Amino acid sequence: MGSITGTFERSLDAKDRLMLPARLQDDLGAECYLTMGVDRCLALYPEASWQVFTEKFASLPVSQGRKMRPLFANAVKCRPDSQGRISIPARLKTYAGIGKDVAIIGVHNRAEIWDLASWRASDEEMTPEKMAQLMEALDY
Repeated sequence: MGSITGTFERSLDAKDRLMLPARLQDDLGAECYLTMGVDRCLALYPEASWQVFTEKFASLPVSQGRKMRPLFANAVKCRPDSQGRISIPARLKTYAGIGKDVAIIGVHNRAEIWDLASWRASDEEMTPEKMAQLMEALDY
């Protein structure tokens, strides 16, 4: 599996379905997992990334695992339909504050789904200096 990258703007339809960009459909595969993300967004994991995530969860002590219950309780397995759409459950829409318009961003091993206005408000302008700091942090 390659790295998931890019930014895409989409709108939910009247049935709260999101049409995934064709390139993301290829990256995510036939089945993926949608759950709560950090920073008030949703996380969409390809099956292979979800398996790595759940293996890490399984290695946690029970006391730590309890904290992860909401993440798993609200996760849904998604199979894009013939038009490349997935349904966004109401509870996940509420969690992420998602309205009609969304931004889908690639974040290496997953895609994140943001309310478009929230994404635009948090999207920080990249400068050459900030890019240099990021590369330094990666020791690259």
